[in-house]
Amino acid sequence: MPISLVASNFNPFSAIFRSKTRPYLIPSLTATTIRCSSLTNMDGAAGPNLFPLHRCKTLHLVRHAQGIHNVEGENNYQAYLSPDFFDAQLTPLGWEQVDNLRKHVRASGLAKRIDLVITSPLLRTMQTAVGVFGGDGYVDGVDVAPLMVANAGNSNHSAISSLNCLPFVAVETCREHLGVHPCDKRRSISEYRPLFPAVDFSLIESDEDILWKADIRETTEEVAARGRKFLNWLWTRKEKEIAIVTHSGFLFHTLKTFGNDCHPLVKEEISKHFANCELRSMVMVDTSMIGLDSSTTNFPGKIPQGPDLPSDVAHEKHSEKGGGTN
Repeated sequence: MPISLVASNFNPFSAIFRSKTRPYLIPSLTATTIRCSSLTNMDGAAGPNLFPLHRCKTLHLVRHAQGIHNVEGENNYQAYLSPDFFDAQLTPLGWEQVDNLRKHVRASGLAKRIDLVITSPLLRTMQTAVGVFGGDGYVDGVDVAPLMVANAGNSNHSAISSLNCLPFVAVETCREHLGVHPCDKRRSISEYRPLFPAVDFSLIESDEDILWKADIRETTEEVAARGRKFLNWLWTRKEKEIAIVTHSGFLFHTLKTFGNDCHPLVKEEISKHFANCELRSMVMVDTSMIGLDSSTTNFPGKIPQGPDLPSDVAHEKHSEKGGGTN
């Protein structure tokens, strides 16, 4: 089920991955920067590729801001095994990173283009998602549920409003590498709902975390397969521009399967690790008719009807009949 993507971390970037069964990626500032070894022009050199617009979705991929586990894990890997970091929340520095990305998405106009925000259902990703893409400070008495209540997850952060905001949906499939590390185990959904009242948890089937195992960790291949499943699921959504707030391991192991037919520098742009609160914007292309959307911009032409035989077609027909030129 081939698909294609374009990315940006405060700079635009894209990528194409060619396969009969998986999505498809490329970095580009403009269409002319797309250069993959399998795409050739008339001279046999690598060149750009084209796709119908309605076969594309724009994804804005975000790694969560700094969590308390990142600080300890920087110096001691064993810290990731500590139960003290169960469902780790953002640090004060992490909230500063959120504020800076929030300013960027507003200044760039990105906030007005996004149709949907998808978040991994862990505390640090949901805090990042609502902090970056949510509304302003929540005001008591406003007849709308907040995206996040005050001090959610011991954040010491004020409530965040959902007034005039995009829909926020929590999805299990884009969670971090599952198993063993307590920081990657989620709380029950019934605990999250009061903290994030305006986030939609309806796609999560189990209240308790039945995916995380204390003694079994997902293989990197399993994470990548889950990532491809997630990308394919996105084609069931009607939204065309989607922000996804997720995790370093999930992004790295998913994206490193892309770009194998591209220039090595393009491959590196696709698969390198995300920094905390980094954003990259990608275009995902459906090359195998997974999606059913029809174009909203194509126009059939010939309205009203009239003769419209192109000269090159007329020339071919004339040549086929053995006609010559005067």
